Amino acid sequence: MPEALDSTPYDALLLLSFGGPEGPDDVVPFLENVTKGRGIPKERLKEVGQHYFLFGGVSPINDQNRALLDALRKDFADHGLDLPVYWGNRNWAPYLTDTLRELVRDGHRRILTLATSAYASYSGCRQYRENLADSLAALEAEGLELPRIDKLRHYFNHPGFVRPMIDGVLQSLAQLPEDVRESAQLAFTTHSIPTAAADTSGTVEEHGEGGAYVAQHLDVARLIADAVAEETGVADRPWQLVYQSRSGAPHIPWLEPDICDHLEERHEAGAAAVVMVPIGFVSDHMEVLYDLDTEATAKAAELGLPVARSATVGADPRFAAAIRDLVQERARAERGEDVSPCFLGALGPSHDLCPVGCCPARTPKPAAAGVDSPYA
Repeated sequence: MPEALDSTPYDALLLLSFGGPEGPDDVVPFLENVTKGRGIPKERLKEVGQHYFLFGGVSPINDQNRALLDALRKDFADHGLDLPVYWGNRNWAPYLTDTLRELVRDGHRRILTLATSAYASYSGCRQYRENLADSLAALEAEGLELPRIDKLRHYFNHPGFVRPMIDGVLQSLAQLPEDVRESAQLAFTTHSIPTAAADTSGTVEEHGEGGAYVAQHLDVARLIADAVAEETGVADRPWQLVYQSRSGAPHIPWLEPDICDHLEERHEAGAAAVVMVPIGFVSDHMEVLYDLDTEATAKAAELGLPVARSATVGADPRFAAAIRDLVQERARAERGEDVSPCFLGALGPSHDLCPVGCCPARTPKPAAAGVDSPYA
């Protein structure tokens, strides 16, 4: 038996994710949850939902979260970490409030949260913290004893997140025709967000053009590009950070260039091939499946440009091991012990507690698991 690992003071881990429909009848109600409060007509949501209907109305994200849950539970058991793992979503079952209610009724009072977003941004961090505060308020209204909830730090530069993506690029290069393999370029993709949200991502000190959101993605892209150059022996392989999945009003500036525009530009510049590397996504959910595997791949075929798409981290055992490491790191810090955070790149480890002004909300709302939490 492995030596038992100590997660004290934490008694549970909560996997917190976006959620997705699991059948055609779920698509519009799911999108109503996602766009709640925006007054978008149902007919418009049906149009937006066509991406899901192309795949039978099923988003792969829930099954991918189930696979990650299995990987985490196996890793924890194999390494003597007695920490139960629960799962709650923002927009679909299992809903976050229901899961927190279950955690409380199971007797858990100190909960660590793992969000399926590795980077700093409003939608990738602060909004999840707002969701936690909303759910805690609902439990408080029911008269339940509230747990204390903390959130694991951003893990974009943890080796267990980066190394699987390096291997994914190497595998994708090997899938390309041999005559274009060495000259293939890399397009690191992530979700586009409004430039105003990017500029205010991260701590107040990190605010500025692109904020922490762009800086963190660039750091990961450099790590992967440098490792691929070393392991393939191909130096100076061109690469660029590009964006996908824009969904906002046309008059609002969002991060660019879009992946399809980038493929056109690379083709015109004479690129022999491109590997699309979705570093901004933990798993191969709908935005990877449609925006890259369907839309961008079709654009490349139209151009006659060879492309490959590398894998996301998903339920890779090295990622599960990284989460175990982050749990232990945070538990040691909470116990007042010395901690040596594990990270790669130039930016260092992210903060444990989001400070005031970090990834500010569009409209101020309470947010849990931060310095300004009303539920400390």
